[in-house]
Amino acid sequence: MRTAQYLARIQSELSRVADSISDAEAEALITRILQSRRIYVAGAGRSGLMVRSFAMRLMHLGLEAYVVGETVTPGLSRGDLLLIGSGSGETRSLIPMAQKALSLGASVAAVTLSAESTIGRMADVSVVLPGSPKERSHSGQDTIQPMGSLFEQSLFLFFDAVVLRLMELRSLDSQAMFSRHANLE
Repeated sequence: MRTAQYLARIQSELSRVADSISDAEAEALITRILQSRRIYVAGAGRSGLMVRSFAMRLMHLGLEAYVVGETVTPGLSRGDLLLIGSGSGETRSLIPMAQKALSLGASVAAVTLSAESTIGRMADVSVVLPGSPKERSHSGQDTIQPMGSLFEQSLFLFFDAVVLRLMELRSLDSQAMFSRHANLE
């Protein structure tokens, strides 16, 4: 298969994503984000990169958002939200974070493949995205892509859709967001 054909297959997979996401779950996450004092994001590997990009957009929206593990990230406390992006919901480094957040009185949200995963069960709010766990994908059933690529791409696109919904709810446009864009680049 040629590269352009692979791209067409990936786009076809991604076009099916929107139909499988629950609006109720997405709205529950958006409500929790808006109710939270501060939003902390965490993820590992490529999922971690996707949540980092979401934290940036939350900041552009004027929300107080942090990436767990950064040196400038303050301590989490009651009234805050820890948002975890994890395909499996079983990532060993993320489970203790969720436990700690709950023990501090914060809320936990998960965007995952399985609401029945360890992190999904701990979360106050879960959004289930389509895809296959990285160890089972490339079976030809859910995706032609390797490992967790479909989930990671879906995570990125889902977060961009959440940003658009937050812009709508907060009556913000791109220009208002751009005013918060980094200017020391």
